[in-house]
Formats: sequence, structure tokens, C-alpha cells
Amino acid sequence: MTIRLYDTNARQIRDFAPLTAGCVSIYLCGATVQAAPHIGHIRSGLNFDIMRRWFEYRGYDVTFIRNVTDIDDKIIAKSAEQGRPWWSIGYENERAFNDGYTALGCLPPTYEPRATGHVTEMVEMMQGLIERGHAYAAEGNVYFDVRSFPGYLELSRQDLDKLLPAGDGEAGKRDPRDFALWKSAKPGEPTWATPWGRGRPGWHLECSAMAHKYLGSAFDIHGGGLDLIFPHHENEIAQAKAFGDEFARYWVHNAWVTMAGDKMSKSLGNSVLVSEMVKTWRPIVLRYYLGTPHYRSMIEYSEDALREAESAFARIEGFMQRVVEKAGAVEPSAEVPPAFAEAMDDDLGVPQALAIVHTTVRQGNSALAADDKEAAVARLAEVRAMLAVLGLDPLDPHWAGEADRGEDLHGVVDTLVRMVLDQREAARGRKDWATADAIRDQLNQSGLSIEDGPQGPRWSLGPR
Repeated sequence: MTIRLYDTNARQIRDFAPLTAGCVSIYLCGATVQAAPHIGHIRSGLNFDIMRRWFEYRGYDVTFIRNVTDIDDKIIAKSAEQGRPWWSIGYENERAFNDGYTALGCLPPTYEPRATGHVTEMVEMMQGLIERGHAYAAEGNVYFDVRSFPGYLELSRQDLDKLLPAGDGEAGKRDPRDFALWKSAKPGEPTWATPWGRGRPGWHLECSAMAHKYLGSAFDIHGGGLDLIFPHHENEIAQAKAFGDEFARYWVHNAWVTMAGDKMSKSLGNSVLVSEMVKTWRPIVLRYYLGTPHYRSMIEYSEDALREAESAFARIEGFMQRVVEKAGAVEPSAEVPPAFAEAMDDDLGVPQALAIVHTTVRQGNSALAADDKEAAVARLAEVRAMLAVLGLDPLDPHWAGEADRGEDLHGVVDTLVRMVLDQREAARGRKDWATADAIRDQLNQSGLSIEDGPQGPRWSLGPR
């Protein structure tokens, strides 16, 4: 058994070999808490939640760090704009992010450090970088000297001579492409004491310092969204390796959620807040929608795509419900089917793994139709094992509150479908076979299966 992952730095899929046998260390760049999360933010946490679950299924002991950036330019700007303390904005939105992660079934991280809680570690790292000739102080700021580190830009494959200025607005740079590790104090901004004067952290330094504190000088996997490759992850590598750390051995990046081809973003005004989405869509359906495409594939947001996800997941739930009604509680299998495992081992191939889930559901439905209770129970046990890896088992206690809502939604749908079926029965009663067949065909095209029996028509979500 070998798990393989696409390493952004190598630009290829590599066999995963942990630093410590049986253990996996993961650092994920988490929330910058200037605003409440949209579904694009949550996708990253969800993708790495699935990664973590798969490593744990394969028997690894996982240490999973997901940081919180609770001080930066955006938070300070929001503070001035809203007339509220920066820490109030940060804490409010940190809670909103955690509510979003929890709603969509993400396991809590092993540790979730905040940037402001690690200024001491940042100061120590800056002192080390200055001593090694990779950083310098100027006018109360501390900068990283990008030309001092030969490996700079290897992750993003850029040419330093063609790179634009860092654009962090600080004075005293030797080279406009040098980036700020520490920013000097300014009126109205929060500050901390350092050997170079009062100030606050630059964006990039925090992650290098916190990864070092919680995972040591070398760890297995560093993750985040594609948009973080440059400058954030590039600058993290420069800071950490210039300090003397080996740092991350694999770089894994998830793609975006887009709208009309553009990355979902608060600044573009095209974001869809998680807190609003869960009022309209069941959280487990949102997890299915965001978690089942391959993590390196873009997701183009649309209501139609969400409805397709809802229908697909309802077919899984429908099968599970029918087996439970017939056989009672069914525990998950100890192991997932080999084809599912093979797909997950190959760069977390969730779409291929999900195809195995739906194939197993179809087999289970066939067993139910043949009144083969034993085979149906076996298929449900396999489905539960696979869904557990994806965090999508509706029988898991986490989703217990979802069941009631699912029953409510089923009742609403049942009422509407019954109205249509009554129209079909009326057409059949007057021997208007063309209208009756047209209604049946339209229901079938909508993903519903209609079965005529002695007690009248019965509908269900048809297997696909």
C-alpha cells in the first residue's frame, strides 16, 4: 500500500514516504479572519479533512495544524472601516470559520494556533535570519533579503529579475522585491515590542514560525489554496530554509471555487457565505458538493450543480434508508472495497472513489429488488465504510440533526410528487395514455423512478 500525492514543488505525483514511520505531519494555511467564510474558504479545510481521514484510515497517526491569521492589513483596514477593535473582528470571524468547518463535518485540528500568540517565536526567527545574513532591519521594519537565498521562487517557477516589487508599502528596503517580516508601528495599529522597535508581524512570517514550533524543523505536508503558492508559500520556504529548517517535504494545493470563471472572493463581490448556504442547503449536501470533485479541479459554482449534488446524495440516502427499514442498523465494514482504496491512494481520487460508492448503491438496490436481504446489508456496510472516509455517512452521529431535516424535505417532495402522480392517475383513468406516459417520462428525467403496484404508484430516487 502506497499513498501517492501531487507535489506542487516537483510538478508530479510522488509516492508518499513519511519522515517518521506510521506518522503524518500536516500544516494547512487556515483562515485570515477579516470576514466570515464563503464556500471557497471552507473548501480547503474540507479537502484536507478528507486527506487526514484517509491517512487515518490507512493507519497513520496524523498531526494536523491549521493556523488562524488574526492580524494583518485586511483586519486592520476592517477595524478602521467599522470602528471596532481588530481583535473583536478577528474573534467573531474565527468563530464563524469554525462554525462553518463544524457544520460541514470537518474534524477539529490537532492544534489551531493564532498568529498573535506566537510573536515570541517570530522574533526568534527574525533574529536568526539577521544573524545568518538573510534579513535586515530598516526604519523599524525587518525585511527578508530575497537575493540572499538562492532557492527563492523555485516553488512558483518565477524569474527574480522579472518579479514586481513586494508591494507591502514599507520604507527602507534595499531591493523593492524584499518582503516584510515585521512592520513598524503606525498610529492606530496594534503593536508588540521587539529589539527593532514596536510593530506587528508581516503576513508570511507567522506560518514559518508556527510550523517550526508545532511540527519541528521538518514535516511531511504543507497545504493551502493555489492562490497561496506566491507570495505566501514561496516566502514561507525562504524564511524557514534560510533559518535552517528543512521545512515541508510535500506541497499540496487545492483549486478554487469559481463564479463565472473568477475565483470566489470577497473583494470581487462574488462570494457565497457558508452561513447563508446552510439555511438553504443541508450541510451534508454542501460537503458532498464541495468535497467530491478532485481537490485539484476547479468547482464552478451554480445552483444547478448543487441540485445535481443533492439528487446524487439523495440516491445514496434512499438506498441506505430502505435497507435500514428492512434489516435494522448496519455497521460499516472494517475495510473499504479495494477499488475505492486504489482510487484514494492515487492522489486522493475522490471522483473515482465516489463512482465505486454509486456502483455499490446500484448493486444494493438490485439486491433489494431481488429480495436478497443479505446482499443488500453487505452492500450497505461497504457504503457506510466508504462514506465514513469522505465524512459523508448520514448515519454518523455528527449528522444526527440532519435526519430530521431530511425527513422534512422528503415530506415536502413527497407532497409535490404525489400531486403530479395524481394528475397521472387522472389521465390514466380517462385513458389519456399519452399524457400519463409524458408525466412518467418527465419524472424519470428528473431522477425519480415510478413503480406501479396494487396499492398505487410509488416513487423513489432512481439509481444512475
